[in-house]
Amino acid sequence: MHRPFSRATLVSFAVYAALCTVTSFRAHAQGTELTGAGATFPYPIYSKWFADYAAKTGVKINYQSIGSGGGIRQLTEGTVDFGASDAPMSDAEMAKLKIPVLHVPTVLGAVVLTYDVPELTRPLRLTGDVIADIYLGKVTKWNAAPIAVLNPGVKLPDQDIVVVYRSDGSGTTYIFSSYLAAVSATWKGSPGAGKELQWPVGMGGKGNEGVAGQVKQTPYSIGYVELAYARQNKLPYASVRNAAGTFVEPTIESVTAAAAGVVSKLSPSTDFRLSIVDAPGAQAYPISSFTYLLVPTRFADATKGKQLVDFVKWAIHDGERSAPTLDYAPLPASIVALIDQRLSTMQVAGR
Repeated sequence: MHRPFSRATLVSFAVYAALCTVTSFRAHAQGTELTGAGATFPYPIYSKWFADYAAKTGVKINYQSIGSGGGIRQLTEGTVDFGASDAPMSDAEMAKLKIPVLHVPTVLGAVVLTYDVPELTRPLRLTGDVIADIYLGKVTKWNAAPIAVLNPGVKLPDQDIVVVYRSDGSGTTYIFSSYLAAVSATWKGSPGAGKELQWPVGMGGKGNEGVAGQVKQTPYSIGYVELAYARQNKLPYASVRNAAGTFVEPTIESVTAAAAGVVSKLSPSTDFRLSIVDAPGAQAYPISSFTYLLVPTRFADATKGKQLVDFVKWAIHDGERSAPTLDYAPLPASIVALIDQRLSTMQVAGR
């Protein structure tokens, strides 16, 4: 006849069982890989977040930086667990999805005008209508009157302007063209706003690196890239006159100022698909935007669903702290609170 186990032995078994459960969970988490694809605009901060989160939890996130258009396409086809886009999805794009998605703002960024004009010794000043006319092919010389009047005392060269644009489907293009459509009636009519456009003039480059590369190797060129990319690669960029009439340099502070006026328009039921280009406020940089994770609102796979939602919660709280170090503006606390409320409505395996 076996003797009953002692209390100490039972406690040891309980501790051992708990440790086995934790070890098993950790091993399972480490074997899980979430997949995503999309925007190049937030790639530097997302790369850091994914690495930090993997080190903390063992959950690996494989992200392909292929542009917002590519991310939306792969999400629609169901080949990734989540997408990422600088441009909010249109109603037509949303209608093609098998599962509705929530647009989760992650950080704020800006699009800047970078240029290669050797004669310039201080930042160029531009306005929205002049930028539009440059990209429409109406202003073709660096010393043209519309540019010269904005830059008094600056000796501008008598050189042709070489226009560079994004050749791939791009959220950066969407932000840039949305701004031009907001400030130029001509641009709004055509080519308008979108991730891909029929450009009237210029030459294309793929990704921020492609546009920057074209500008660097082409004297007297101008192109648009995201602020973080420009700062990290030490590219010159223009100050742009905002809706209040102030020439504003793109900075974390001026991008945050652009978002400040939007907060009052948001509610717990908002889907966050909104624009902050040409925002009011004397300190607001006018070509600013949210960038989004596109997160399905239902998950059949309970493990993946929970891990993706847990990551998003971590990102908008702990991850935000590293945003300024990579030249992104963190979300205002009021927007984070609204996102938390929306995340509580997500369904994982029917729950």
